[in-house]
Parts: sequence; structure tokens; C-alpha cells
Amino acid sequence: MRMLAILSVNILLTIIYYSPLALGAIPSVDASGKPYPSLAPMLKQVNPAVVNIATYSTLQYRYNPLLNDPFFRHFFDIPDQKQYRQQPKKQQQSAGSGVIVNAQKGVVLTNYHVVKDADEVQVSLIDGRSYQAKVIGSDPDLDIAVLKIDARNLTEVVMTDSNNLEVGDFVVAIGNPFGLGQTVTTGVVSALGRSGLGIEGYENFIQTDASINPGNSGGALVNLKGELVGINTAIIAPAGGNVGIGFAIPINMAKASMMQIIKHGEVRRGQIGVGIQDITPGLREAFNLANGQLGVLITHVTKGSPAETAGLKSGDVILAVDGETTSSTGQLRSQLGIKSIGDQVKLMILREGKQKNVAVTVASPEGLTVSSGQLHPLLAGAQFKNNPDGEGILVASLIPNSAAAYSGLRPGDIIIGANKQRIFSLESFHRALQKSQSSVLLYINRNGAALYLVIR
Repeated sequence: MRMLAILSVNILLTIIYYSPLALGAIPSVDASGKPYPSLAPMLKQVNPAVVNIATYSTLQYRYNPLLNDPFFRHFFDIPDQKQYRQQPKKQQQSAGSGVIVNAQKGVVLTNYHVVKDADEVQVSLIDGRSYQAKVIGSDPDLDIAVLKIDARNLTEVVMTDSNNLEVGDFVVAIGNPFGLGQTVTTGVVSALGRSGLGIEGYENFIQTDASINPGNSGGALVNLKGELVGINTAIIAPAGGNVGIGFAIPINMAKASMMQIIKHGEVRRGQIGVGIQDITPGLREAFNLANGQLGVLITHVTKGSPAETAGLKSGDVILAVDGETTSSTGQLRSQLGIKSIGDQVKLMILREGKQKNVAVTVASPEGLTVSSGQLHPLLAGAQFKNNPDGEGILVASLIPNSAAAYSGLRPGDIIIGANKQRIFSLESFHRALQKSQSSVLLYINRNGAALYLVIR
């Protein structure tokens, strides 16, 4: 009884200590007259620029032709209704978020997966206004889409340099989780340069513990100044909910993609013509690299490529791109992926223990072919190039007696999937092939017809 009484007193004291009613009105300033820190002033400026996105898609029901058979309907006692002779349609709606980055032109930045396959996109502002949006273009590999709305008196979020972010910086995530309406969560930058997650084609994510939930996709990740540092994209949720591991696309990457979409209607990524590989402990020892040396190993240089012109060689280790450290193949692909065709990049490389700066000009991928050695041993004798008509890659040539030709692959086939992953470019093809060394599952388009091929 005595212990229970002490516990009751402690609880009562705790309630009294924290109760605003016991203390009276909580003051807005401390004893010195200095205001208590609050995110409210910043959020009043930023919140109007974060929008809710609703998408509508028209789906066709699968139709069974047996329903047109009178005997079938009679045998199973199915009424002869007109609806069985038609393919009814259904409207689906999904919710996401977006950020106004240009108030004057009504440009909204969001995730590609938020608006993918949508027939109609509706953008709603925090003040209750709603507008139908036009999808200007998208970048599936980065998971970015650019929308445009015809509206006045909009508010935009200022984009800052996401390269200035550091682990431990405070950040705020704003979006529309679970369709509840605009919601604000806070946290810190937990890590930078996250890649190898298999979420997108180009991965160089900001990791944060600010709660990001379904519906936050496409929303804003801002710093304490209210500047846009990232676009919220994905979470790790092994238990089906938020566990404090969320990912955002750095705004530098998103902005570079957005500028190309606005200018060209699409993203035109170039290549420098190298095969690359992460440095393992074994490779570090084989190439006499220092313990803990970070970088990316060049395994192949394509003939006639910008890399060959610049003097890069197999065995070189790329340490940095334009002064930004490179620690993995995923990070290097992302660093080069934001460059436009014709841009010059400065690579810091390590060759035989000596550092060297090399300038390389990014070239159009159409002029570069990737040899089988860069892709997969079962594709020896095959050459591929990006499909000039859009999605997928084109089989340019085959050696007649190769494994690929024996399995049924033909020149002119368009590969749109490999090992159950969608293919958008030679780089995404290369990544998909790394999933299996014993066989390759291809999903191809041949003269307008789709089929699967297994190469063993």
C-alpha cells in the first residue's frame, strides 16, 4: 500500500508539472524575453507550396466470352444481361504529394510512380483550390515527374544545394500520408548517398528518420530554413509501417532531371563509355589500394568512347566526380546520370598509386554499344544499344552460334524486361543481369508481339 501511494504521488506530481492548467498559460518567450524555437513561422511559408495529388485511371475488366454463349448462361442459370457483352470500366484514385517549384509557371515536382498510368491528375492546394494538371514529362529511372497547373497566386519552395547536407542536419518532411491531408514530420538526416536498394535506377538517396508514410511520395523534404533539399520517395517498412528509415531524392538530382524534361520533354542521359565495379576487399588487395580506400573500379573502356578519348584505362579507380567523392557504382551512376549530353565532367582517378584529374565529355548513348563482357557471359556475341524509339534496348547484332541466338533472340528484338525488372536503358539492363549468372529471363517485343525468352 505504501508503494502504491508513493507511485500515485509521483504520477500526480508529473501531471502537475506538465499540465498547462496547473502552470497557467504557457509563455511564448523565456525569462529573458527570447522566443521559444518553433517551426511554425517557416511552415507558414512552405506549406502552401506542398500539394496533394489525386490520380484517376480507367481500367478494363477482364471479359469472358463464354458469357455470350446462350447454352453456357442457361446451364449455369446466368441472366442474359447486356453488361456481359461489354467491358465495364472502373475509376481508380490514388493519393500522393507534390511540390510547387516555380509559382509563376505553375511547375509541380513529384514522383513518377505517383502519376504513372494516370488518365487524369488533379492537384489540390492547402487553401482548397483544385486544378487539373498536365504531365509535362517524367524520368522513370529517377522516379521524377514534372506537372504543370494553370493557376495564379501560387507559392513556391526555394531549391537549395543538396550537396551541402550533412548527417545530423535537421529536416522536415511535408506531404499527404494515408490521404489524411497535409502533415508535417521532423527528424534528421540519418545518412547520405544511400544506393544499392533496388528502389530506382539511379540511387543516391538522402536517408532520414522523419516519418515518411504511404501518400508522402512526391512531397517535400526541407531544411530548417524552409529550403527544398529532397523529394520524399520511399520507406523501408518490414512490419508494414514506418520504422524511421525513409529515403528522399536529393534535389540536385531531381532539379537536373526536371530541367531536361522542361526543355526536351524527356531526360536525355549520356554516357562516357566505361564498365564499372565496386571495390571489394579482394580487389583492394589485388590493386594495391590503401586499406579503406573508397572509389569505383573501371573494368572496361569502350572503343571510340569519350572515356577512351580522355585516356581512361581499365584498372583506373574513380575517386570523385566534379569534386564530389565517389564510393560506389550506384553513386557514380547517379553522379553521371544528372549530367546532360555535351557536359564536361572532371574525374579524379587513382592509377598505380597516383592521383590524376581527367576531363571527360558526356556523349549520346546511341553512339556507344556495350560488349557482352560488360553484360553477361550467356550474352556473348550480342551487341545492344538504347532503343531510339523510347523504352527498352535494341538487339543490334548476334553471333549465329551464340547461346543468345540459340535460345531464340534475334537482331531487331526490343528487350523491355530482364530478370523480372523493367528495362529503360543499357545501364538498367546491366543491373538487371547481375541478379543471375546461371540464366537470363528476357521479356521482349518482337514486331509488336510480346514474349519471354530464357537463355541458359
